[in-house]
Amino acid sequence: MAENIGTPIGERLREVRKRRGISQRELAQVSGVSLSLIRKLEQGEIKDTRVETARRLAVSLRVPTSRLVARDDHAAESVPQPWAPLQLAVEGPPFQPEDEPTLDGVRDCVAAVRAAYFDGRMADLSAILAPLLRDADALGEGVGAREVRAHLLQIAGSTLTQARQFGAAETALARALDDAPDRHRAASIVTTWSWLLVRQGRLDDSRRLAVRWADDLEPRVSRATSEDLAAWGWLLLQVSSASLRDNRMGEAEDAMRLANSVAVMTGHELPCGEVRLATWGPVTVAYKTAERGIVLDRPDRVLKAAAQLEGVGRRVSTEYHRHRLDVAKAHTMVRQYGEAVTVLSSVRQQAPEWLAQQRYARDILGEVISKRRTLTAEMRELADSVGVPM
Repeated sequence: MAENIGTPIGERLREVRKRRGISQRELAQVSGVSLSLIRKLEQGEIKDTRVETARRLAVSLRVPTSRLVARDDHAAESVPQPWAPLQLAVEGPPFQPEDEPTLDGVRDCVAAVRAAYFDGRMADLSAILAPLLRDADALGEGVGAREVRAHLLQIAGSTLTQARQFGAAETALARALDDAPDRHRAASIVTTWSWLLVRQGRLDDSRRLAVRWADDLEPRVSRATSEDLAAWGWLLLQVSSASLRDNRMGEAEDAMRLANSVAVMTGHELPCGEVRLATWGPVTVAYKTAERGIVLDRPDRVLKAAAQLEGVGRRVSTEYHRHRLDVAKAHTMVRQYGEAVTVLSSVRQQAPEWLAQQRYARDILGEVISKRRTLTAEMRELADSVGVPM
C-alpha cells in the first residue's frame, strides 16, 4: 500500500498548476489522476493523498514531489509575454508534436539556437528555443536525446536567468542536470546554476554547490585535458564569486588564485565548445578578476584591467560585454559619467537585445541620470533601450 501524506497539498498544487498555465482537466489528462480528485485536493475537501498520486502530479508539472508535499515559500512569478512560450516549454506538461521529431532533425537546429544565444539575439532565441525544446522532449530517454535536451535546457536556464525568470530557470537547469550525459556537461550546467543562485542572492547556496562540484571534479593535473581544466576552472570562479559577495574573503582569494593557475595551465583561450556555454582561459579569468574591483569598491582596478585588455574583442571571450558593464560602473564610481555613457552606448551597438535584459545596465544608467541636471540625446536613447524611467 502506498504511504499517505500527512500534510495538505491542495494550495501548493493549485499554485504550481496555475503558474504552469494549464487547467485542472489538462492536468488530469496528462497525469492520469482523476479530475475529481484534483478538484477536491485544490478545494481542500481532501487534505492528503498517496505519495504515488503526488508523484504523478509532480511529474506532469515538472517539479520534485517534495515541492507538492513540503512547504514552499517561493512566491509565484509573473512571466512577461516574450518569455511565456519558453517558460511553458520548460515547465509545462510533456507534449507530443503531430509530426514526430527525429534526433538528427533536432540536432540540426541546435546551431541556430547557439548562434542566437551567443549573439545576444534574445527575441530570436526565445522563438527558436521554445518549440525545439518541445521536440527534444518528445525524443524519449535515449542517450542522444538526453544529451541534446540537456544542452538546450542549459541554454534555456541561462536565458531565463538573464530575463530574471528565476523559477523557470531553476526548473530548466534541474532538468538539464538530470539529463546530463557526462561530467563535463554536468559541470557546465552546475556553473550556470551557481550563477543563477548568485543572481537570486542565494550566496551560500551558490558557494556550497560550486565548492562541492569543484572538489568532486578536481582533476589530476598531469592527466587533465583542456576540457577538464575548463570545467574545474569555471567552478572555481563561481566559488570565488559567491564567496566574495558573501564576505568570505579568504575562500574567495584562494579560489581565484587557483582559477588563475588553471588558466595559466590551459595556456590559451578556449572557445565555446559543444559542452560549455562560455569561453575559458586567461582572458576570461582576467575579466572575472577585474569584476572583483566592483565588489571591493576598487574601480581603479577595473579601469586598469580595461586598459590592459584594450583591443581584446568580444569574439575572444563570452565575458566581454559583462566586463564592459563593469567598466561603465567603474566610471560612475569615479564620477566619470560621460565615459560611462560612452561605454554603455558601445555595448548597445554590439548587443542591443542582450543589454535590454541587464538590470545592471539599468542601475548604472539610472545612477548617471540622477547625477546630471540635463540629459543628452544619447542618454535618452539609452534610457529608452534599457527601460530606465524618465
